[in-house]
Amino acid sequence: MKTIAQNLMTIQANIIVAAERFCRSPHEIKLLAVSKHQPLSAIQQAIAAGQRCFGESYVQEAVAKITALTHEALEWHFIGPIQTNKTRLIAEHFNWVHSLCRLKIAERLNEQRPAHLPPLNVCIQVNVSNEAHKQGVNLVELVKLAQAVQQLPKLKLRGLMMIPALTESLQHDPKPFQLLRETLQWLNKRGFQLDTLSMGMSADYELAIAEGSTVVRIGTELFGKREET
Repeated sequence: MKTIAQNLMTIQANIIVAAERFCRSPHEIKLLAVSKHQPLSAIQQAIAAGQRCFGESYVQEAVAKITALTHEALEWHFIGPIQTNKTRLIAEHFNWVHSLCRLKIAERLNEQRPAHLPPLNVCIQVNVSNEAHKQGVNLVELVKLAQAVQQLPKLKLRGLMMIPALTESLQHDPKPFQLLRETLQWLNKRGFQLDTLSMGMSADYELAIAEGSTVVRIGTELFGKREET
């Protein structure tokens, strides 16, 4: 069985190969280790191997890890659904939020971001496939939300995030990734200054890189299958 350090090396090598294949610089692509449901020991192994950016989806679990690892120079990303009663903890402990899709949540994060911290980096989650039960703003509402978020001084709008529909052919279908890239380009032509496309996970990150992803969110391939709790 491969170790987390070996898995990390393999993923990093795959990112480099994919980037070079599609005429991109590997330095443009951040590897976000999805550490939800992973024990502290697994995260520490990844840290020892050089990983610095971690993604969490459950606030209380994440805050316990962040608190335990305050001595490390790490970057923490919140990537899960945001409950109204959890915004203060997110605002106080995280560097990034990828899953913003409601103005009310944005306003609370802005109000609750401590003054001594830099603005909270945020991505708006887009429901590119218009799935009824999936979190994310639809394309029609995106501009209005982006304009409102851009006015909040303690938030910094960085880009867009998506989780494409789960289908048998997902890893061979570039359309959702293309659509998000084209949407970000469209927004930038209208005055936004977005630099982040958070898309691609363990099964499809090489395809996402081909379509312009700047953050790939990888959990299973790095840590192995999680024990859901």
